Amino acid sequence: MSLSAERVVAASNAWTWIPDNATTEATQEYLLVRFPDYFEHPFELLRFSPPEAPAAAEASGAPGDALAVAVDKVLDRARRFGLPDLYWWVRMDSPPEVADLLAKRGGTVEETLDVLAVALTAGAPELLQPARELALRWATDVSTLRDGTQVGVDVFGGSMPPEDRLAEEAKRDRGTVASGDGGLVVAYADGEPVGSGGIAIADGVARLWGGAVRQEARRQGVYRAILAARLRYGAAHGATMALVKGRVETSAPILRQAGFTAYGQEIMYRVPLP
Repeated sequence: MSLSAERVVAASNAWTWIPDNATTEATQEYLLVRFPDYFEHPFELLRFSPPEAPAAAEASGAPGDALAVAVDKVLDRARRFGLPDLYWWVRMDSPPEVADLLAKRGGTVEETLDVLAVALTAGAPELLQPARELALRWATDVSTLRDGTQVGVDVFGGSMPPEDRLAEEAKRDRGTVASGDGGLVVAYADGEPVGSGGIAIADGVARLWGGAVRQEARRQGVYRAILAARLRYGAAHGATMALVKGRVETSAPILRQAGFTAYGQEIMYRVPLP
């Protein structure tokens, strides 16, 4: 069964994750999130829905340029957080002119993700077996969660959360893995953690996140093994679609080989806040 582009785009735009220990500022126009310092990008804009009418621009003395005024309004609010940069996600529902406006304000592309999806109505697709023997574990205890988190830190950046946070998340994931809501899979080779990847199920969509493989273990099927485990889990717990936002340079080509189709892109801009 094929997926409609409208469904995939809507599911992608609806996917916003905020940890319970983050600080947010939300209005009808935007969502700013201040993540804990151990995140790779501690300050992000996750949603931007500016008004279509030019009233904001007219009120500011810049007739006909409501979008630029709305962008500057967000940046002015962001500066109050006292951080050097804002990581602004230009999503598929963002106005197309936003990218140029951010570039004019010093923004540079930090990351480009393909939005990819595959139907799970007929079950999880069969993937090639890894080239090496792997043990896969769900991170329902602190030790396994620590291993999987460290893989993500090594691949994506950031730093390890404090030990008490790991304990809270392991306790939470014991419940979510069992209930079918998702969790983190960690791959081990010869007893060493070499890869990890998460899944969260919402509204019949298996959201795949954080797929990472250590440099020395790449090109050996580790990513495919973690992907296959998450797809089986999603199909077994009622998901009819798997959705993932994959880096164009690394995971996106593997996902296409696994049967995923790309429906668009999300681009993160790093915008300085002088």
